[in-house]
Amino acid sequence: MMKNERPSIFQPERTPLRMTLLILAGSSIMCVASTVDPIRAANRVSGETLFDWKIVSADGEPPATTSGLPVAVSGRFDAGERTDVLVVVGGFGTRQQATSAMLAAIRKVARSARAVGGVEAGTWLLGRAGLLDGRSATTHWEDMEDFAAAFPDADIRPDRYVIDGPVFTTGGASPTFDLMLHLIRMRLGMAVALDVASVFIYDQARAATDAQPLVSLGRLDGYDPRLAHAIRLMEAHVDQPLTVSAIARRTGITARTLEKVFAKAIGETPGAYYLRLRLAAARRLVVDTAVPMADIAARTGFSSGAAFSRAFSHAFGEAPVKLRRG
Repeated sequence: MMKNERPSIFQPERTPLRMTLLILAGSSIMCVASTVDPIRAANRVSGETLFDWKIVSADGEPPATTSGLPVAVSGRFDAGERTDVLVVVGGFGTRQQATSAMLAAIRKVARSARAVGGVEAGTWLLGRAGLLDGRSATTHWEDMEDFAAAFPDADIRPDRYVIDGPVFTTGGASPTFDLMLHLIRMRLGMAVALDVASVFIYDQARAATDAQPLVSLGRLDGYDPRLAHAIRLMEAHVDQPLTVSAIARRTGITARTLEKVFAKAIGETPGAYYLRLRLAAARRLVVDTAVPMADIAARTGFSSGAAFSRAFSHAFGEAPVKLRRG
């Protein structure tokens, strides 16, 4: 950490993180979605507003993306407005948008914000603003050579994303999704990050005919392959739950070792995670379908409707019948 740098945003913390997303004309709609949707899903999964973002543009008008789809914004980028994080999302033509006024505004926000990030070509504006000097950074692979030549005082790497103190940069849409999952994991824990990945079925490459997994492990770093195997067994037996001993045996390890794997990677016992997985499946059925409660209880491995209702109420703060009524 350089002198006078603020604490990283990539650390355990449940205080709402204020984020300003500056979307430039010519950005990829996928880069925009990869920035916004993971934190939107994290709020939904956690039931709290832990990421408080606003989307702005250079002139207050909806910027057109490369697909022609405009992005709705709440207004013009205001350097005087307080924020914890500024994320600049750019694409085609971003280099031409590096006006002196824009660069001065980015520098002003960076002085008070806890972090500033560049997504794809948004990295060029961070570089032009002098925020990459003495730091490691990345950008889209097509621009890598020009980018390195333009910013000789930065250590330009071909990585998917780079975090160097309060500055982070990504190479494109998929790396941005990886970065946001990493942010969610570091702030809220692996369990929430897994839930968010699962919302988007973000997983290792699979054939189109493979069953969609309930839990998507994606590119999350730091998980044990034995954890993946155990979770796959859990999701395959939601209606008739296996014992922890049976899961451990099928995974090829002892129950004690499985407990340690889950404690290290997720911070929960296998039993607690399994119950939460089943209840998450039940909640989707309660909210999104008209399936009778007794059937939902049976589909998610509860011995009775009463046991299901008690577990559901404890997890979500209200009975499934009340949640469905809305």
